Amino acid sequence: MKPKATLKQIAKELQVSVSTVSKALNDSPEISEQTKIKVKEYAKLKNYKPNIIGLNLKNRKTKTIGVIIPNILNSFFAKVFTGIEKVAEEKGYNVITCISNESLEKEINTLEMLSNGTIDGFILSVSEEAQKLQEFSHFNDIINEGTPIVMFDRISEEVNCDKVIVDDFESSVEATQHLINIGCKKIAMFSAIDNLSVGKLRAKGFFQALEKNNIALNDDIIILTDSDEDFDSKAKLLFAKHKIDGVFALDEHTSVSAIKLGLKNGYAIPENLSIIGFADGVWSRRLSPSLSTVSQHGPEIGEAAAKLLISRLESKEETHSNTTTVIKTELRQRESTRKL
Repeated sequence: MKPKATLKQIAKELQVSVSTVSKALNDSPEISEQTKIKVKEYAKLKNYKPNIIGLNLKNRKTKTIGVIIPNILNSFFAKVFTGIEKVAEEKGYNVITCISNESLEKEINTLEMLSNGTIDGFILSVSEEAQKLQEFSHFNDIINEGTPIVMFDRISEEVNCDKVIVDDFESSVEATQHLINIGCKKIAMFSAIDNLSVGKLRAKGFFQALEKNNIALNDDIIILTDSDEDFDSKAKLLFAKHKIDGVFALDEHTSVSAIKLGLKNGYAIPENLSIIGFADGVWSRRLSPSLSTVSQHGPEIGEAAAKLLISRLESKEETHSNTTTVIKTELRQRESTRKL
């Protein structure tokens, strides 16, 4: 049996966009006659058949939202999902959740599988591999095919869609400033997410706070990595060689590690070492001492993302301007920081 071609295969072979192929096959006046003839002839040659079931589902709406999260180990994504599910249930939508496991290939495959008439739109956070490779064309392909996307937390400015983010930069400035205000002078910065957009923004905020307070940057107490394993080895050396009085940790792993390594190396927390982490899972409160954190308000992010997508799906307007919603964070002071 002769295999059937897909829109993406035709677009790739003819070196045009998926949107152009789709419009040409549907006799859109936006496409030149020459291009229409070329696309139609090639589609016929390759035995292309439109997915009628998918088209029918899209026309009548499935009332289902696809959610793609990078991993299930981070409590932040679980909190975002609770917000998405709450709004979806209130509005009469079902939710299909998939995990990319930080893989670009799995992210692409999931988008292709669910966009074929299974769901009406996506809410997602970009995988680590996609950000590392700066590969975002698969998102634009899905949008061009008519399936809307709302990105949250990890986003790409190269993709024209609605986005929900926290003020990562300003939050880091404020958290670092708090450490300075309580008397910290040798503040280390820990990151195991330097390859992610949020990690770069948080680091930038830290550097600006130091500059604003005329504190010289000491590269020896800055750890910027993109893996937990690399961070662990560098952090052990840092504590062995340098005296510090503050830590700003940009992610969950480095936040917990800062407390464990600080105690192991004889620091009294918070008396001579204050620590702020950028996360707010249950473990933050259960650690001893409990961890002061920048809370990202995950459920609010999820609610805002779901409201944006459903509003887009139910709008009768044919054109929309994309919006970016910023959710304010909150510095929650616990036992790991000295009081002002």
